[in-house]
Amino acid sequence: MGEQSFDDHRVRHAAWVARWVGHGATAPLHLDDLTALAEGLESQALPAGSVMFSADQPPNGVWIVRQGQVELSVESGTQRAVVGMLGPGDVDGDIALVLGVPLAYTARTLAEAQCLFLPQRNFDTVLTTHPEIARRWISTVVQRVTTVQTRLTDMLGRPLPVQVAQLLLDEAVDGSVQLDQRTLAAMLGVRSPSFHKVIEEFERHRLITIGPGSIGIDDGDGLRQLTAKLHSH
Repeated sequence: MGEQSFDDHRVRHAAWVARWVGHGATAPLHLDDLTALAEGLESQALPAGSVMFSADQPPNGVWIVRQGQVELSVESGTQRAVVGMLGPGDVDGDIALVLGVPLAYTARTLAEAQCLFLPQRNFDTVLTTHPEIARRWISTVVQRVTTVQTRLTDMLGRPLPVQVAQLLLDEAVDGSVQLDQRTLAAMLGVRSPSFHKVIEEFERHRLITIGPGSIGIDDGDGLRQLTAKLHSH
């Protein structure tokens, strides 16, 4: 991979791994769990631009965002492709620890963030001394990985407009997809010009609004109807 170019396969891999993050209802820890684990958790105030963990490095613990936003990205030279975001309540690093694999992306705070950190040794202790927490944690890992695999399988063989519409619906948070078109195209394994052509068509039909580095969902129902109509053919 050249200094000034991305390997789209790497971006695609990192973006799909980012879907494994524990968001909201899929987060493995509840508030009462944090109380039970208080002795093993480290509270950290991170200034803007702080690196929580780096791509291709072995995981050293689990991060829980309490306040602020964290950007997940793949970097090459001076270029960066954003593959996901973490917000309050989100958990990351646990799947890499469970599977024993390197981290797929770099996590960096966009503004000052308040986080909790569970070092690997404490994570191992949690799984062995808190059976109910361990059971739910492992269950959410299986659920998150299975959900991503199901999404990928469901997209196979579908027309590109259907794949794009479904991806936008899946990735939208508060009516907006905070990923650039190149990353979204890489997630589908298609060339950026083909992806952009579909996106422009959606915008002409007032289904979305294309912004710098993001896509606004103006008519979610319209996207769902379009997906159903095209898929039926």
